[in-house]
Amino acid sequence: MSDLQADRQPDHDNDSTSDFRHLRLSRPVDGVALLTLDNPDQRNAMSAEMTASWTAAIDFLATDPAVRAVVVTGAGSAFCSGGDTSWIASEPDAGVDQLRSRMLPFYRAWLSIRQLEVPTIAAVNGAAIGAGLCLALACDLRYADRGARLGVPFVRLGMHAGMGATYLLPDVVGPAHARDLLLTGRVVDADEALRIGLVSRVHDSGTVLDEALATAEEIAATAPIASRLTTLALRQGHDDLETCLQWEALAQPVTLATADLQEGIAAARERRAPVFEGR
Repeated sequence: MSDLQADRQPDHDNDSTSDFRHLRLSRPVDGVALLTLDNPDQRNAMSAEMTASWTAAIDFLATDPAVRAVVVTGAGSAFCSGGDTSWIASEPDAGVDQLRSRMLPFYRAWLSIRQLEVPTIAAVNGAAIGAGLCLALACDLRYADRGARLGVPFVRLGMHAGMGATYLLPDVVGPAHARDLLLTGRVVDADEALRIGLVSRVHDSGTVLDEALATAEEIAATAPIASRLTTLALRQGHDDLETCLQWEALAQPVTLATADLQEGIAAARERRAPVFEGR
């Protein structure tokens, strides 16, 4: 663990907002963690400091069994403008191997959110560009502010896409729309993003975070074991129906053996809200 990570490692027993460099971690609702990219003067570009903080925060959340859903958003008017271009172009004389050694850890640091075995929601409050959109794509759900703009304009900057864009984007919007966005580099508005499936919902300006947190609270109220296993199933994808059935024939019995199943059935019979404890 780096010195920064050690210095910023929050206490599991502390429910107050925990501050990192260029990142805020808070607990707005029981079971829900909120990660706010906090470098608004740079439109929440992924600085080295923010990247280190992100890694520390994800590592922390991964060890907290109380976390049942995670929301990601940006401070100010942007969600995330992507990688810090001054960092990306800082070594014009570097060789391919050296640059590759820089980029892979950067990709893996930000995509580490997919290692969390709980549902994640990107509350896209403004521009989500390049690697910033890839971060949103790495989340399970994406909600957008009415004024949000989304795109992967890598080719317009003279570079190949990175941070999983050529995998994540086709997985979310399908190959045809992914080719359109990646090859033209064009940026779309929230309504088009909704039409092509890039986001799940579009909300009135200023409300997207509240809506995302409300959904996260709903998710946090579901049975944690069932939620985690469903999240893993959806992320890994299945090549065919038989592979899917084999997974479900293991995962469903796991949940059938839980106390939460008995609670869920009892609550349905008694017409009350269930109280799931993750066991």
